[in-house]
Amino acid sequence: MTNNPFAVLTETLPPVFLQCFVITMLALIVIGTVIQMIHHKNITYFFNNAKKAKLSATRELGAGETTAIIAKTIVHDIATTSELGAGKRRVAHVLGMYGTILFWVASVVLIFCYTSSDSVTPNFWSMMWHVGAIMTCVGGYWFWLFLRVDVLAEAHPWYRIIKADLFVLTLLACATFGLAWSYTQSLNLENRWDDKVFLTLYILSNIALFGGVYWSKFAHMIYKPGAAIQKNLAEADGSRDNLPPYADAPKQFGLGIKREQPKHY
Repeated sequence: MTNNPFAVLTETLPPVFLQCFVITMLALIVIGTVIQMIHHKNITYFFNNAKKAKLSATRELGAGETTAIIAKTIVHDIATTSELGAGKRRVAHVLGMYGTILFWVASVVLIFCYTSSDSVTPNFWSMMWHVGAIMTCVGGYWFWLFLRVDVLAEAHPWYRIIKADLFVLTLLACATFGLAWSYTQSLNLENRWDDKVFLTLYILSNIALFGGVYWSKFAHMIYKPGAAIQKNLAEADGSRDNLPPYADAPKQFGLGIKREQPKHY
């Protein structure tokens, strides 16, 4: 858990190679997201929708109120994924989300700050890298095997794969192969093939994850916060995204909702 696998890797590869790889992956995220948004016209939709909503607004929000709504959305809706409600899906999602953030942040810090020959890696960053990868695996595999809608509610087998699964599968591959690479590397197997195989798989899974932004749901996690903020602003100014107001009547779902756990999405 305290092993910095990137520092050991620099005994055979120069640190600048690892740093260039990270920069390339970041560039792939930006390029893939921009192309995906242009192709699916996400930005055009959001801007047009915001203009339409502004015309039907019943009140104008001040700068302070707008800032408060944005801050509340980030803290409550985005940081805790409150839209999923209380339950297993939310726990699995939070585990995977924060595990991935820890995993990526620690990777960047370890590669850019602690791969030179004279640097000493603090245990904190190595632990964060491993803990983040483990959290990603726990949340991701829990979601993939048991909680996905098409598995839980639609009775499809867990091994059924479609294009939309590219993000979660490549993310899980990165975390899994990264942990396997770090473990086999720490065993000091004297030039055996084990760690090299897992290193190769770790590199390929990263390329698939960040290079496949256009085809996966990666871009979704980037523009989704903007949609959540726009939705809350629309509710506050009365435009409600051009939807009718709530009916002043009690909600009636009938007795069927009490018969079984809600899982038909």
